[in-house]
Amino acid sequence: MSPFHSLDALHAACTTLPMPDKEAVSRIRAREAVLTKPAGSLGRLEELVEWFGAWRPLQIDQVDLCIFAGNHGVLAQNVSSWPADVTAAMVANFTQQGAAINQLARIADAHLHIVPISDLTPSADFTLHPALSPEDFLAAVSAGYDAVPARCDLLALGELGVGNTTAAAALAAALFGQNGACWAGRGAGLDEAGLARKAGAIDKALALHGRNHSPLDLARLYGGWELAALMGATLAARHRRIPVLLDGFVVTAAVAPLALLDPTGLDHTRLAHQSQEQGHRQLAECLGLDPLINLQLRLGEGSGAALAIPLVRAALACHNGMARFADASIDDMNERKTTKTKADD
Repeated sequence: MSPFHSLDALHAACTTLPMPDKEAVSRIRAREAVLTKPAGSLGRLEELVEWFGAWRPLQIDQVDLCIFAGNHGVLAQNVSSWPADVTAAMVANFTQQGAAINQLARIADAHLHIVPISDLTPSADFTLHPALSPEDFLAAVSAGYDAVPARCDLLALGELGVGNTTAAAALAAALFGQNGACWAGRGAGLDEAGLARKAGAIDKALALHGRNHSPLDLARLYGGWELAALMGATLAARHRRIPVLLDGFVVTAAVAPLALLDPTGLDHTRLAHQSQEQGHRQLAECLGLDPLINLQLRLGEGSGAALAIPLVRAALACHNGMARFADASIDDMNERKTTKTKADD
């Protein structure tokens, strides 16, 4: 198991981080400048190459998609239209290859890993108690840290857990302010009355626990098993220089404490998509994350992260496979424009 036997040890791991390889980025930019295309014409694909290459050689041999599953005691507040046993049923569905994420992982050529945390034992109802004890929180973070496969070149993260949008919204409110109504969304189909109960549960938790705690303590008080595991997996990837694709609202909230512990804490990540869940756009803006795609998804399961994997593959393929102007016997129009501008001056 990973060495997180205390919150102090975890805090140290969150604030002692490898940094991007600036020399690798310079080499990437130099090659981009002579490829057979107008400068910047591949848009964000070029940025993806720089991001990936800052952490790892420009080759993907193995992509892993890790889905962490957990249950939540806050369901006692009637904040979901689905019962807790649906989490276990969906884990079984994943195992039997019957879910959307199974199909998306196959198309993306990603190894899919389903990781139930604490045997799907519910966290405590955070409107009455801390969601997790310090010991349980550290165990969940450690489980996520250890779940990242050894040979992974690109990690995509997702989640599963009835009620976890309530936990994510509560954690976002605790970290960034405002009340439950600002962050609570409809999740898996809440009606107006359910939405009001959800916002009320968040406000009740905020009144109980407050916001005057460290980011790690806020994650423990308001989050849950799979949220803690997601943070652990993201931290492991940083320590091992693995680029990470984040899924939607729950995943973004789960990893947000890393950015508050260190301003560079999410530099090795990219936000795969803009979820339809209320609060995700605002949360992404708080963290300075710009989603790669917006397909109006609200499924969870890592679906948006899976769909972004081919974008990263495409970006690297263009950078590695395109000819240079000199190779193709084509005048470098980028250089010609630069030369002309200098002559005009």
